[in-house]
Amino acid sequence: MKGPMPVKSTEEHGRNAQLEAQERAATTTPHSQPLSILALTVLGVVYGDIGTSPIYALRECFTGKHPVPITQGNVLGILSLVSWTLILVISLKYMTYVLRADNRGEGGTFALLALLRPKQDQARRLRRALMLLGILGASMLYGGAMITPAISVLSAVEGLQLAAPALHRYVVPITVLILVLLFSVQRRGTAVVGAVFGPVMLIWFAVLALLGLRGILQAPEVLLALNPWYAVRFFAHNGVTGYLVLYAVFLVATGGEALYADLGHFGRQPIRRVWFSFVLPALLLNYFGQGALLLDEAGHSLHPFFHLAPVWGLYPLIILATAATCIASQAVITGAYSLTRQAMQLGLFPRLTVAQTSAQARGQIYMPAVNSVLMIAAIGLVLAFRSSGNLAAAYGVAVNSTMAITTVLAFNVARERGHWRLRSTLAFLVVFLAIDLGFMGSNLLTIPDGGWLPLVIGAALFAVMTTWRRGATLLAEQIASSTTNLATFIGRLKGEQIPRIPGTAIFVTGRLEQAPPSLQKLVRHTGVVYETVILLTVIIEPVPATSVDERIELTQVDAGFYRIVLRYGFMQTPNIPSELSACAELGLPLELDQLHYIIGQVDLLAGRKRHGMVLWRDKLFVWMARNTQEVTANYQIPADQVMTVGLQVGI
Repeated sequence: MKGPMPVKSTEEHGRNAQLEAQERAATTTPHSQPLSILALTVLGVVYGDIGTSPIYALRECFTGKHPVPITQGNVLGILSLVSWTLILVISLKYMTYVLRADNRGEGGTFALLALLRPKQDQARRLRRALMLLGILGASMLYGGAMITPAISVLSAVEGLQLAAPALHRYVVPITVLILVLLFSVQRRGTAVVGAVFGPVMLIWFAVLALLGLRGILQAPEVLLALNPWYAVRFFAHNGVTGYLVLYAVFLVATGGEALYADLGHFGRQPIRRVWFSFVLPALLLNYFGQGALLLDEAGHSLHPFFHLAPVWGLYPLIILATAATCIASQAVITGAYSLTRQAMQLGLFPRLTVAQTSAQARGQIYMPAVNSVLMIAAIGLVLAFRSSGNLAAAYGVAVNSTMAITTVLAFNVARERGHWRLRSTLAFLVVFLAIDLGFMGSNLLTIPDGGWLPLVIGAALFAVMTTWRRGATLLAEQIASSTTNLATFIGRLKGEQIPRIPGTAIFVTGRLEQAPPSLQKLVRHTGVVYETVILLTVIIEPVPATSVDERIELTQVDAGFYRIVLRYGFMQTPNIPSELSACAELGLPLELDQLHYIIGQVDLLAGRKRHGMVLWRDKLFVWMARNTQEVTANYQIPADQVMTVGLQVGI
């Protein structure tokens, strides 16, 4: 048996393949579902964040950090800006252009980064800059993930201040209680609560539309704001103040990145159809209804969204809004899990515990460490800022910066992979980057009022991911410099007639052409080697998923040595025992419960390498490496079949 071998499935592997196909169908190809069910699912998962913005976005324009007076000209101008933000940023940029840039059906910052092939041409400054830009964009997403649950739930509970002003002092405690419950149920998975996501959001958007129509009937002249001329007049009349309020206008577009990130779950057509046929009309109607209410009675500026409801409907609306914001938060939380796993698979983050919460959907996972950090951050934000208005200043910076980075990455993807003409790609870049930077200027001016928070979070995570990536590279180089070529090592074993003992040992290694350091040390200290030695390498490809047929490469080397390469996508979870069960059909029968897994345990020493990172980054990498999840759990290797060989390396 020579050369790479194609995969041939055993009966067990066939069942795994069938399950995997079902998983992919459940997460990436739901188009076979009835249109009504698919539309409900899209509503519940994709549009929760942007769908709850009406609770606080328009209010911030008139009561926020840089408010404008409630006049007819200002109301029409703000509504015009809101309308065209949704049309240009969401409908045109994301729905028409960005959704076309998919990596085997998957979207999001890491999908764009993978499309740019970051492992190629790293010596080129532009390539490295794009890679770092993508990492920064992903880092900023975490800032939004921390703020979204806090601002969404808090804005909904604040409706109690209208229904019962005496409950004002209980708004923060109730919000904290809801957040604790929300994060506590994450370990149970989203399958149970996911069944009600769609119907609740269907009711939510229907209520948004009906309340908006009720408001518009009081002042139909607000519909004039669809004319962009009112936006121009708004800036001309308000000057600098008109520009400063853009940070609040931008809040209507928060959640736009989720549309792209969820591309792999539903495909571009269902997302587009639901947006244009239902979500966009409902949002516009509600914003215009709030504007009409402000024209009719300016005193409603405190909470124009809740004032749209009749007196008898206020409490039901508060309950519905709270449910909708929890759904929006749920989508962001699970998105953070997915983002973290993708970062781990791309080598940008240390290994953390990943619990699969569904046997049918691979994307339904639970990460205890991420959940705890998000919960502490969200509760801390509520206690520190105490109102959704205070949090609004911090919210836009995170989302806006990510959108600007998406524009730059999408431009490069269109040129390199889409083969767009230079004129078309430059038009895309100039138009949408101008819009992004226009909003960003206003958002950056909120830094003293809380905008610094997502920047600090993003900078910290950027440092973590780049340090882990650089540290892993330095570690690999250091280990490679002290290891022997595999052919040379095997030749020495045969020349020195090293005794062979019965059994099969599997050495997990990242170096295909070199003998693993753990193997060399084991032979050096014991003077023996197993009869069958398998050098196993797991490679995470820059694609969301690999098929079963391209998963395994098995090569017979020499003298009882075999090389197995397992290739996974960055959204898949490796399962080594499951893949090894296919080796019988490839001519290498293995008794899975008799295998010996040999793992090299590296003891890192910071500051020992002259041409490495600065000392604080060395220490950060060492700390992360010592607290990372064991490879046995990450690859689902049975712990009772593992033997650890210690290795000491300075970086």
